[in-house]
Amino acid sequence: MTQNLTKADVSRLLSNPSGAARAETAAKIARQFVGPSLSPRERQLAEDIIRVLTKDAEVRVREALSLNLKDCDDLPGDVASALARDVCTVALPVLLYSNVLSDADLIEIVRARDVDKQVAIAQRKSLSENVSLSLTEEGEEAAVAALMKNPGAAIGESSFQAALNRFAASAAVTEGMALRGVLPATIVERLVSHVSDSLRQYLVAEHEVPQAVADDLSIRSRERATVGLLGPCADESEAHELVVQLQASGRLTPSLVLRALCMGDLMFFEAALAALAGVSISNARVLAHDKGPLGLRAIYDKAHLPDALFAAFRTAVDVIHETQFDGQPGDLERYRCRVMERILTQFDHLGSIGNDNVEYLVDKLTKLETA
Repeated sequence: MTQNLTKADVSRLLSNPSGAARAETAAKIARQFVGPSLSPRERQLAEDIIRVLTKDAEVRVREALSLNLKDCDDLPGDVASALARDVCTVALPVLLYSNVLSDADLIEIVRARDVDKQVAIAQRKSLSENVSLSLTEEGEEAAVAALMKNPGAAIGESSFQAALNRFAASAAVTEGMALRGVLPATIVERLVSHVSDSLRQYLVAEHEVPQAVADDLSIRSRERATVGLLGPCADESEAHELVVQLQASGRLTPSLVLRALCMGDLMFFEAALAALAGVSISNARVLAHDKGPLGLRAIYDKAHLPDALFAAFRTAVDVIHETQFDGQPGDLERYRCRVMERILTQFDHLGSIGNDNVEYLVDKLTKLETA
């Protein structure tokens, strides 16, 4: 097809049994549609042909359309939408490049949960905050990581929060986030707990992290490393030796004890209470797990732990009493999730932070010591 489009073109297209021939014709029509040479009548005929071709049974025909129309700003919205909802080989060029697709189109496709399509959307030259929020709330990890690396994406604070709620443990997501040019202060503060040492220093240098937060980073890192030093086969004497060493160096802090309890490290928690209160581990254990209201309060006060954190400790111990640690897969994870859910119920101002962010929860809670 080199000149005018006619109804005969449509007839030949519909009657041609060869998929290869229809794909070639589709490509020619699409290229001419993009060009400036069509009259209004010819353009209407071309639209009619293109709409027929979007329903062609041959994928290569629809691929030819997509490749040649992907960046056509005059493409009818219904055609762009149909191509974008097609199989990936048809949809991806349009999802990556078409300016015709609306935010509503893109969000609906994100919610269909096809990861390849989500990644394509995340890599578009520009994205609105609404589409970015949809990706962070419902996109797969690969799509959220791609979004964070996209300098043309408008990403609001709620989107960053959603990404951290779901993928705080993902290096691809957190690294992409850390390297963005501008981040809200609340996100920087939260992000420092989840990135490597080198990226942590980058955040401090590039995002004007307050000096108090920067000074606290080494303490947080050390505490995270300390929790878990006791292996599953550790006994009371090993726990006692560790907490005595930490106490002697001034490192047996309330945040460390709370972090251990939230992580389900009961041996460390009981040994720490004993050391801080100056009693035996067996006595500390009896008081900490007293089913009445007075036992934990008594040993807690004797240990000189901050009153502002007592509710969090009380909640965590109560969840321990309700949880069966049977060694089955996921028992610790289930405990940690319950602890965080309960604590968040009591401390509404902490907001929703997701069930995989023990570190961030503890960091927030320990700020109550000076509130």
